[in-house]
Amino acid sequence: MIETPNLILRPHRLEDFEPWFAMYGDEELFRFIGAPKPSREDAWNRLLRYAGHWSLLGYGLFAVFDRTTGAFLGEVGLADFHRGLGDQFDPFPEGAWIMARATHGRGLALDAVTAAHEWIDRVRAPARTVCIINPENAASLRLASKLGYHEFDRASYKDRVCVMLARTASAPC
Repeated sequence: MIETPNLILRPHRLEDFEPWFAMYGDEELFRFIGAPKPSREDAWNRLLRYAGHWSLLGYGLFAVFDRTTGAFLGEVGLADFHRGLGDQFDPFPEGAWIMARATHGRGLALDAVTAAHEWIDRVRAPARTVCIINPENAASLRLASKLGYHEFDRASYKDRVCVMLARTASAPC
């Protein structure tokens, strides 16, 4: 578990499913991702996949909660999604983040994503981390830049163009 002044980050638990699934139902939130709204079954299997990251790899996505109210706010972390994007991408932990729209503009995503990256830098010390972002998602690109990510290529993933970004271990969060 990671605590910041405003947030608690921890691996997902089964009791997180309902608020997590509700966030995944917000179509506006997912407009840059291009994935269809998951069925309950698909969402359940995704949550189980997140738990599998932790048990098999020792890292994964964190569920993010408001430290004061305990409200579920989103998820951030690093994962291995086996996307098939090549040797400059696939062997490295992939940063991922999505926060409920109620958190936008409050600095909470930066707080959460910074904490997750500082954690993996300390615990796993990867030489490089990567992420993909829709080129129209200016807010996410700004966040990635603040973490030290830089564009190194573009690719097509699931029939959508994405910016491929990388961050070296020496990049400050």
